[in-house]
Amino acid sequence: MPQEGFKRKLTAILSADVEGYSRLMGEDDEATVRTITTYREVLTILVQQHNGKVVDSPGDNLLAEFASVVDAVQCAIAVQKEIKSRNDELPENRKMQFRIGINLGDVIQEKDRIYGDGVNIAARLEGLSESGGICISKTAFDHIESKLPYGYEFLGDQTIKNIAKPVGAYRVLMEPRVTVASEKVKVPEGFFGQRKTALVGSLILLVIILCVGVWSTYFRIISIKPAPVEKMALPLPEKPSIAVLPFTNMSGDPEQEYFSDGLTEDLITALSKFRGMRLSSQKKR
Repeated sequence: MPQEGFKRKLTAILSADVEGYSRLMGEDDEATVRTITTYREVLTILVQQHNGKVVDSPGDNLLAEFASVVDAVQCAIAVQKEIKSRNDELPENRKMQFRIGINLGDVIQEKDRIYGDGVNIAARLEGLSESGGICISKTAFDHIESKLPYGYEFLGDQTIKNIAKPVGAYRVLMEPRVTVASEKVKVPEGFFGQRKTALVGSLILLVIILCVGVWSTYFRIISIKPAPVEKMALPLPEKPSIAVLPFTNMSGDPEQEYFSDGLTEDLITALSKFRGMRLSSQKKR
């Protein structure tokens, strides 16, 4: 009978190791073993909670697989946050930082183990990651770009040992994304209020400067003979005057209409405090 071939499958691979593990072992091997044993148990629990399976854990390394890239990335973020929390209780020289690489690729499954370029790429991406960070391949990124609320920094195409073609790599920024294709820019809370206050302040300053100029011109002796009052189209006001017209929303977003309206009202309120000035305004139609 012909020999049965290996089972192949497409899977998300997570590879994690400890940054500076050799140094930690050299300084205190017993304390390091106790910590890595505890942390490996933590990682295993988090992998299982995110529908994954640990397939290998030699030394300071842990290899896990997931049916979903979303689950793999969410697990990686949970791992880094949990490890950071636990590290806060350790002395600076005993903190254990993990690096994580994630790839979506074709693998060979042999019993409970997986092999192939898909695994190798995940391990190499792990090496590109920062301490406490996560690095993913472009194939993984393409599956989660619009599914998770995180930012991503493109690291370029990376030449990886024993892999024929360069691999696109991304660093996962474990904070809410700033921009995403086809989405609006996320604006920090209070941004419009701060911008509105700054604009109103600048406009009031400009108006005050103009008023001072008008006031000084109005009261200084002018050598030019004024035109006869009876020939004027409109009567002159008894005191300096200024008109405030409504501001126009130039953003094209109807939801920002309140911003231009509020700016107009704030300016009118500020100018109304000058008793020696006649103020007129015009409402939007």
